[in-house]
Amino acid sequence: MASSSLRLLRPYFAQRKLAVLVGLLSLILVDILQLLIPRVIKWAVDDMTAMNVDAGRLALYAVEIAAIAVVIGLFRYVWRNCLLGTSRRVEEGLRNRLFGHIQNLSAPYFDRTRTGDLMARASNDVQQVRMASGMGLVAFNDAVFLGSAAIAFMLAIDVRLTLYVLIPMPLIVVGTKIFTRKLHRRYQDVQSAFSDMTEAVRERFSGIRVIKAYSLEKREAVRFREVSQDYIDRNMRLARATSAFFPMMLLLTNGSLAIVLFLGGRQTILGTITPGDFAAFINYLGLLTWPMMAMGWVINLLQRGKASLDRIQEVLDSESDLSEPQQPRPFPQSRPDIVLERVSFAYPGYDEPALRSIGLEIPFGRTLGIVGPPGSGKTTLLNLLPRLYDVDSGRILIQGTDIRHFSLRQLRSSMAFVAQEPFLFAETIRENIAFGLNVPDEALQQAADRAALLPTIRSMPQGLDTLIGERGVILSGGQRQRLALARALLRDRPILLLDDPISQVDSETGQRIIDTLQSDRTERTMVIASHRLSALRSADVIISLSEGRVIEAGSHDELLASGGYYAQTWRLQQMEEELHAS
Repeated sequence: MASSSLRLLRPYFAQRKLAVLVGLLSLILVDILQLLIPRVIKWAVDDMTAMNVDAGRLALYAVEIAAIAVVIGLFRYVWRNCLLGTSRRVEEGLRNRLFGHIQNLSAPYFDRTRTGDLMARASNDVQQVRMASGMGLVAFNDAVFLGSAAIAFMLAIDVRLTLYVLIPMPLIVVGTKIFTRKLHRRYQDVQSAFSDMTEAVRERFSGIRVIKAYSLEKREAVRFREVSQDYIDRNMRLARATSAFFPMMLLLTNGSLAIVLFLGGRQTILGTITPGDFAAFINYLGLLTWPMMAMGWVINLLQRGKASLDRIQEVLDSESDLSEPQQPRPFPQSRPDIVLERVSFAYPGYDEPALRSIGLEIPFGRTLGIVGPPGSGKTTLLNLLPRLYDVDSGRILIQGTDIRHFSLRQLRSSMAFVAQEPFLFAETIRENIAFGLNVPDEALQQAADRAALLPTIRSMPQGLDTLIGERGVILSGGQRQRLALARALLRDRPILLLDDPISQVDSETGQRIIDTLQSDRTERTMVIASHRLSALRSADVIISLSEGRVIEAGSHDELLASGGYYAQTWRLQQMEEELHAS
């Protein structure tokens, strides 16, 4: 592997350097013991040829071979445990490091990166690195040590015969060099296709209910077969390369065997070497066959490992779009005010800004309501406050300090955030509300009650311990919203950000939730974006956004009197409610 890639592996080998050393020594001892067996066979054959052996001597030779085999087995256990165990530690360490790094990347990275690609790198690519750092190391050691030692023993028997046997070696070196480049390119293609296939599987399983609702199973099966076929095609191109490489190795090693049988057999007949030497020579050639094959396997494993390590390195080299301050300022412990000064923002790759020169002041204990048509910038504004994205121009201040001067952990720990599309985990209601906190049931029930979710929980078969399935599939949209709201309320943060929190609940439940939020409004700052204007009626200030600009601002009564977007939308929603009521 390239030196840049090897830097990723060094810490894990350094942590287990004693185990690696013991494993390598055990592997070398196994190779040495394997080299002794042909010597025992030579002595036995020479004795039998000279008719200078009895049953006792043959039994002694058999015991020697059996004893060597037992010791080989013991040391083989040691090296497998040490070296393959180390490769498992490499796998664990790389996967944990990759996961930790991905968690620290900012939201824009995930906007441009597919989840399936990240899954492939954390699973298949890490596994390929494990194979390269485990069995790849073993095969490399055998190719170098066992191969060199076997050649040395063959030279001790007959120099000229050994040189004849080694004639195919330059061909192996040249062939290996040619195939190495081709294999690396094709391994990268295969790993890329595996990422595409993983993403296709993830996307279709996540959207299986939509696929079934529209009866598109056959269409999606055809589309997936196309992705799967592309993966197979790239694997077949790789297989054709490896299929040519390994037979080449076998052809050259068998060519060496033919040379030994012809020339070595003649030398045995002429008495230049003994029959025992001839038998030992063939055994050493057999031992040399594995290193020659191991060379091919090493190339295979290392090319897979290098391609995968390069892909992992690519993710680890990715940096967050959000910079952490070198000397973070302490987050204010007092009642934090929020100020936006001429804030503008555009999503990466888009020319049109999502927000344009927004200026706002939100004193602590006040509620800001945000309204506007879809795409006006409501969600974007909420995402900027916890620095899921950074502003392009302007500043967001908390207690007079730019939020970019706080650590992300401090900033976000001061906020509770309910997204427009709440994400729930395939766990119990308890685990989804607590979400990492260790709190008593009374606190969970109190948060659920404030989110108007407690009656729903009591109707569930296992209450708080009810499993809700992937993404909360057994819950309705309104129940998922209220569960996410209970999760936020449990944390009791000084700043509460709500993105359309009651869009999927009925009017009565929605009003109860808003009344609960307003009952302790002086204890926190709330920013609520909502399409349902009744949720914002009691907000201290309401702003209307259009194409990223504030087009009006004021209290509920002031905006109704102005006759703008808010007033028009309010009257339309009132008419809809009256129609539903009638």
